[in-house]
This record gives sequence, C-alpha cells and structure tokens, in this order.
Amino acid sequence: MRVVGIQVSPERGGRAGFSVEFVGDGGEVVTVMCPQDDAGSLNRLNAIAKAKDMLRTALDADEALPAAGGAKGAFREPLPNARRAHDRDAMEEQLEEGLEDTFPASDPVSIATSTIAKGHSRR
Repeated sequence: MRVVGIQVSPERGGRAGFSVEFVGDGGEVVTVMCPQDDAGSLNRLNAIAKAKDMLRTALDADEALPAAGGAKGAFREPLPNARRAHDRDAMEEQLEEGLEDTFPASDPVSIATSTIAKGHSRR
C-alpha cells in the first residue's frame, strides 16, 4: 500500500484525542486512534507522528510474537461491547458521546421562518 493521503479528525473536539487515517492508492484505509495524553498536548500537528509511532510499535510487537512462542498475527478474543453485555449506562454514555461528536449536525432542522415587519402604507 502506498499512502496517498492522511486525514486527522478530532475525537470529542480533541479532548479524547485524534483519529488519523492513512489512505492508500488502492482505496485502503488504516485508522489509528490516538488518545489524548494527560497533559493535553496532542493536537492535529503532532497526531500524525504519534500515529506513526503507534503503528511502528504494533509492527514490532507482531514480529516479536513468534520469538515469544506465539503465532504470528495471533489475536485475542474481542472485548464484549455494551450492547452484548446489556450495559444500559455504557450504551447511554456512548450515545451521548456520538451526539457530541456530530454536533451541530445532530440538531433538528428548524422550520421557523423569520419575517420582517414593514410599515403599512396609507392610501
């Protein structure tokens, strides 16, 4: 894959971090979620470097698995999600987060119209 584009998107306005998407020439997309650090110093400018470091670490870990006795590309079981665990509080929190991420697009369309009052003309 040859990277032809990079897109950086804030998560919760940057408070939760940034997602960095590397777009390949064949339409492939690799997304790296970069969580905000304790100091709050992660921004659009340094998120790409952080994502690259995270990818390098992941590749190094994958190559180290056979040496540690594990199978190359071994995966752990997926974590349970809130819906499967029937955790209503977690689902409500995820819904609120999703609504915040899409603001103001999540606002309903206003159908109110404004009118400008004109003076009556006297005949």
